[in-house]
Amino acid sequence: MTVIETSTPVGSSAEGLGSGRGRVLKSLLHNPLGLTGGILLALVLLAGILAPVLAPYSPSQVHFETPFQQPGTVGFLLGTDDLGRDIYSRLLFGIQASLKVGVLSVVLAVVIGTPLGLLAGYWRWLDAFISRITDVTLAFPFLIIAVGLAAISGPSLTNAAVALGIAQIPTMIRVVRGETLRIKESDFVLGAKTMDASGLRIIFSHVLPNAASAVIVQATVIMPVAVIGEALLSFLGLGIQPPTPSLGILLSDAQQYLFRSPSAAVFPGLAIAAICLSFNLFGDALRDALDPTSSSRK
Repeated sequence: MTVIETSTPVGSSAEGLGSGRGRVLKSLLHNPLGLTGGILLALVLLAGILAPVLAPYSPSQVHFETPFQQPGTVGFLLGTDDLGRDIYSRLLFGIQASLKVGVLSVVLAVVIGTPLGLLAGYWRWLDAFISRITDVTLAFPFLIIAVGLAAISGPSLTNAAVALGIAQIPTMIRVVRGETLRIKESDFVLGAKTMDASGLRIIFSHVLPNAASAVIVQATVIMPVAVIGEALLSFLGLGIQPPTPSLGILLSDAQQYLFRSPSAAVFPGLAIAAICLSFNLFGDALRDALDPTSSSRK
């Protein structure tokens, strides 16, 4: 569980916000691993967003006369599969599809998990109910929940994203709840209570802005998990369905001719590794940048 401790409350002045952004940016730029992760993440995102522009062929276009071409073949940068489809083009569109699933699942986990975590952390009578359900859900492995939900809802990109997002909600609730429990004991929250501010006003005006860093960092943790989850669901036939390519589908297709054309499995595997590594490195650097006390604790 990732929980960020913030030493000072979020300020409301433009000068404070500007100095805070400058400090975070400076910290990121001076973190070699974070900078590497940020550059790698930017390349991955550009590959997914610009897939229709960068891909020389349609991902479903077949070339029956040129199957199993090796990487570096003229006209096929990364070679072709058993049907002569360009692996490079399919890889770009596969990254795009996997990122779509990841983003949708993260949005779902944040939109549902953050309010529930805030409510559970602020009001003890709600905490008893929300935390018990969260504890029961966390007793099951994440992928078991995702596979079960995907099997019930049926295979598709949207259903895979929803299944992965729902499976990540308990973790988001736990992270935000922990932050809320800490922040609600702060002086500025206690001061707002003495001024008869309502609970909802305190939550959304004081607690949520100061818990936002934990939510952001947790989102960078959820994203690579969702990408791996999508690859697993698609590999099992419970996620994105052909002819739409995804990294999981590319791996599933490549297993049939793994020894004849190993590169067809290597490149999707490297893409998954690059996505996960970029988010992990950038997320760790972002956590340190948003938490001024992190360096002192190491």
